[in-house]
Amino acid sequence: MILPLDEELSKEIAQSIKSKAKTPFDNAYKAALATEGATYVQGFLAFAGRPYKPIEHAWIELGDRIIDPTLPHLKQDPQGLLYYPAQRISVKKLKAIIEESKEDYPEDDPLPIYGDPPYDYYGDVMLGGKEYLTAYQAAEAKCKELNQRKAESN
Repeated sequence: MILPLDEELSKEIAQSIKSKAKTPFDNAYKAALATEGATYVQGFLAFAGRPYKPIEHAWIELGDRIIDPTLPHLKQDPQGLLYYPAQRISVKKLKAIIEESKEDYPEDDPLPIYGDPPYDYYGDVMLGGKEYLTAYQAAEAKCKELNQRKAESN
């Protein structure tokens, strides 16, 4: 089930955490910490147009809606954005993973989080487990469908 995007709250939270354009994982992390009852989500974003393939992305879920703190920077019609979750992480678990990552790998950015190996390839990149592959393939199929429809209507 794909949850609806709450545009208004996405923009409010983006402003309150001072979200930045090219940092969806950091934005979602900050939003998760700042939003009571939120769940941090990593997955893929599908929409018609460039780059004609899914984009790896992160957002938060609050109850039955999606809050995307990167929304103001996406330059896309919010109605045309489709979110495909690969992994949901509670704020408590998220904090623990980030802390552990910073201790174990201080020179690496702790985000995004890919869970436990084995990892799979999607496209030409190896990231995430089976749930990543499933989300990527669903988002990829939707991108193809959207772009096909767009090409036929021109």
